[in-house]
Amino acid sequence: MRTPIIAGNWKMHKTGREALALIAALNATFASRKPQAEVVVCPPFTALGAVCGALDGGVMRLGAQNMDWHVQGAFTGEVSAVMLQEFGVSYVIVGHSERRQLFKESDEAVNQKVKAALAAKLVPIVCVGETLDEREAGTTDGVVAAQLRAGLDGVAAEAIARIVIAYEPVWAIGTGRTCDAAEANRVCGWLRQVVNELAGPEAAQAVRVLYGGSVKPETIASQMAQSDIDGALVGGASLEAEAFAAIACFRDHTVMH
Repeated sequence: MRTPIIAGNWKMHKTGREALALIAALNATFASRKPQAEVVVCPPFTALGAVCGALDGGVMRLGAQNMDWHVQGAFTGEVSAVMLQEFGVSYVIVGHSERRQLFKESDEAVNQKVKAALAAKLVPIVCVGETLDEREAGTTDGVVAAQLRAGLDGVAAEAIARIVIAYEPVWAIGTGRTCDAAEANRVCGWLRQVVNELAGPEAAQAVRVLYGGSVKPETIASQMAQSDIDGALVGGASLEAEAFAAIACFRDHTVMH
């Protein structure tokens, strides 16, 4: 059985003080309501130190939103895996569509980051997803498979089994539009097939595949009822303690079929 993951990507939101307030609210909620998944919060770099201390001994794990693949050097504005380790970071988001689109990150850069994260004993959450034009053109499967193959190029099968994949259709991120649960499950299953090709059936069964894209408390139960969806990468709803806690406690909701 794969352990579900609910990961919150705070993006460029929350100062250190605001981050502490959100973590305090989540800690209070999770003291009485047990999450039904491994819960990961990914604050901005500037809040990692504050959040690290506030998570001490709690049920949540710490993640980062990005990293550079170099260990150190003349790379102004970048943050390395070693720097993340210092804050007790366990997970790091790699290749988010906003990084790919807004900051022109290539598949090759994503691949370098995946390898650097694994070398530093961090778990990369590798994001793939198609644009609206690509979906309407019927190329979704080819696009996400190419992104995943490129991102995992040269990564050992044993390491692939330990990564996390996030399917995030670009057209559903921050738009309020959510991919139908059955279709999201189909694409997640397809990504698992790609892992099978790359690393074999054991890795394909072990790897956790998340859905991301306007995930809300109202959608999480139907998504988590799917066979190939192992959790969610949550954007806007992760900024509100009540909403994020409701998503992490997804079995408390009635599943609508």
